[in-house]
Amino acid sequence: MSTASDPEPREPKPTLIFDDPLDQQSSDDTDRGWGERPGAGGDSAADLKRFLDEKPPHHI
Repeated sequence: MSTASDPEPREPKPTLIFDDPLDQQSSDDTDRGWGERPGAGGDSAADLKRFLDEKPPHHI
């Protein structure tokens, strides 16, 4: 008499979500990612480098 092995566990099927997408905050709703660079900890050399990198060409 042979025993049948347990069937493989099935992955849950994806479900449809009918929530209002405007109720959720998007990345555009925050100031994160709008040109900020990772915090340098107030390093004045990094500030000078950023200033020189971002200076418009007519100020050279």
